[in-house]
Amino acid sequence: MGLWKRLSLVVAFLAVAGMANAQLRTNFYRSTCPNVESIVRGAVQTKVSQTFVTIPATLRLFFHDCFVEGCDASVVISSPNGDAEKDAQDNLSLAGDGFDTVVKAKAAVEASCPGVVSCADILALAARDVVVAAGGPGFPVELGRRDGLISKRWRVPGNLPPPNFNLNLLSWIFRKNNLTTTDMIALSGAHTVGFAHCNRFSNRIYSNPIDPTLNPAYAQQLRQVGGDNLTSSLDDLAPIEILIIKSYIPVIQMCPVNVDPRIAINMDPDTPNTFDNVYFRNLVNGKGLFSSDQVLFTSPISRGTVINFANSQSSFFNAFTSAMVKLGRTGVKTGNQGEIRRDCTRFN
Repeated sequence: MGLWKRLSLVVAFLAVAGMANAQLRTNFYRSTCPNVESIVRGAVQTKVSQTFVTIPATLRLFFHDCFVEGCDASVVISSPNGDAEKDAQDNLSLAGDGFDTVVKAKAAVEASCPGVVSCADILALAARDVVVAAGGPGFPVELGRRDGLISKRWRVPGNLPPPNFNLNLLSWIFRKNNLTTTDMIALSGAHTVGFAHCNRFSNRIYSNPIDPTLNPAYAQQLRQVGGDNLTSSLDDLAPIEILIIKSYIPVIQMCPVNVDPRIAINMDPDTPNTFDNVYFRNLVNGKGLFSSDQVLFTSPISRGTVINFANSQSSFFNAFTSAMVKLGRTGVKTGNQGEIRRDCTRFN
C-alpha cells in the first residue's frame, strides 16, 4: 500500500471518529429518557451500599471496555462458549460486582424507558457515579453511544496495559486511544480505590533482591503472613473475589508465598475507600503496587506530574475528569451503528 493511500485511510478514520464524538452530548436523552441519570445513580448507590467493591469494579470495567472495541459495552456480553471479550485472560479478574452494577442499572432504566438507553451509556454513567460515591469529583457524561455487535476473546490481547509496562509502552497504548501521557497518569489515579491480585505483582516482592523501586518496609509488609482472622474472613466472602479491606479484615498480611489466588489487596494502603490523591503520595514514597504504577514517579518524564497531583488534589481531580470525558469518546458507535441492547449481556 502506498504512502498516500495509507495517509488517506488514517485521515478517513480520524474523520469518522470525529463525527462519532460530535454526536455525543450530555442531553442526548432529554426527550426520550429525561431521568436516566438519576435512575442510574440510584441503582449505583444501592449497589455501593451492598459492597464497596462496586466502586473499583465498575470503574475498571469501564476502562477495560473502552480500550478494546471502544466504549460500547462489549465487555459485558456473556457467551455460552466462553469466547466473549470478558473471557479473555486479561478480563478474568474483573469483579462480578461491576457487571452486576450495569445489569441492575439497565433493568431500572428499562422499567422507565424501554429500548432507549444503551448499555454503553449506562456503564459510562455508572463509572462517573462510583467515583462520586467514593468522594471523588463529579463531571458531565456525554451520551449517545450505541452498543457494539462484536465481543471476542481473541481481540483483547495487546489492547490493555499489563502491570509491568514501562512509561513508553504505557504512553503508546494510551496514545492509541487519543489519550495523552497526562491523561494516562490521571486515569492511573483511579487505583486509589483499586485492588489487585497478588500474582500481578508478586515478582516485585519475591525477587532477589526485592524490586529496588519498591519501598522496602512496604515490600516486607506485603510478604508477611497474617493472623487467624484471614482464613475465617475468606470463608465469609464471595468465592470469586476476596478483597482485603482494612476496614473489616484486621490482618497485617498481604501476599505470602502460596497465597490463595483469589485474594486481592488494596492498591492504596492508606485510604483505600476514598477517591483522593493519596495514590500519588504513595508513589512518591515508593508504594506503587504495580511496576507500571511506580514507573510514573521513577521516570523523569512523568515525575513532575505525579508530584503535582500528590501536592494538589484539585489538580488531580481536574485532570482526571478531563481524561474520563476523553476516555468516554474512545471508539464510540453512534447513529445507525451498533444497537440498543435489551439485555446488556446478550446481543439482540
